[in-house]
Amino acid sequence: MNSLNNLWCDDVLMEAAGLPGQEFPEGALYVVGVPIGNMGDITLRALWVLSRVDAVAAEDTRETRKLLERFGIEVRQLSVREHNERHGAEQIEALLREGKRVALVTDAGTPAISDPGARAVAVLREAGFRIIPIPGPSAVVTALSAAGLTGQGFTFIGFLPPQGRARREALETACARREPFVLYEAPHRITDLLKELGETLSPGRKVVVARELTKKFETVISLNAAELPQYAMTHEPRGEYVVIMDEEPPKEEGLSPADEAWLRDLAPELPASRLAAIAARRTGRPRQEIYSWLIRLRDDQTDSQ
Repeated sequence: MNSLNNLWCDDVLMEAAGLPGQEFPEGALYVVGVPIGNMGDITLRALWVLSRVDAVAAEDTRETRKLLERFGIEVRQLSVREHNERHGAEQIEALLREGKRVALVTDAGTPAISDPGARAVAVLREAGFRIIPIPGPSAVVTALSAAGLTGQGFTFIGFLPPQGRARREALETACARREPFVLYEAPHRITDLLKELGETLSPGRKVVVARELTKKFETVISLNAAELPQYAMTHEPRGEYVVIMDEEPPKEEGLSPADEAWLRDLAPELPASRLAAIAARRTGRPRQEIYSWLIRLRDDQTDSQ
């Protein structure tokens, strides 16, 4: 039986997949998706590329070393983190100009999707180098496949700003969307996010909360927005989260013509979020419904100018 090292040298599995006969150009950057938790999710093509490139540009070389050692791969590493991405891109460019092959990886999932990598890819593409994607796991696609959405398509938003006014505005803008959308959140902020979503979304909107995807304690749960605050109080945060909002459910009734009239008059005078809060108390309609109506009104007025 082959050792792990011989596995890549002898192309046992790679020959069966037809990989050695595929194009593998020099002087190219390979953007490689890696597992988001379960090591069994790595692809044969990812392993083949990682075992043959001249260097691996990693978000965290310590985490990537664990992956490489698990599969018996020995290769030079260099660091391309969020705070040194420009310098990392320069290091990669120098190697590519020598005709070397470089793989770009993140700690988990696909690079440049709410993770470092996008700036480096942009710089190298602008410099004229070939960028070759090696598809692999993605937390957003994994969660969506188990969500059972009724809406068509989705908007990927990722992480909201961490705090303050920017976070509130981004959350309100996101929740005004009628189509499905997806957020990422860290465990230390998930409780606050679920409470905020429960207060901002219309009560009957379906929300899917996924955590620890592909791991032992994987959980995917579906709730109505009205249930989120209570769930947040009893839920123990664990791991990274994907939170999916399904499409806005149809309303049986909306604002009356009289309410729409005075809202149109006040819309230029007050911020949409403040006016929505006032109107919700006066009309009894959900604040998010009114906020969404005000945003559509603003967009219609902008288009007509």
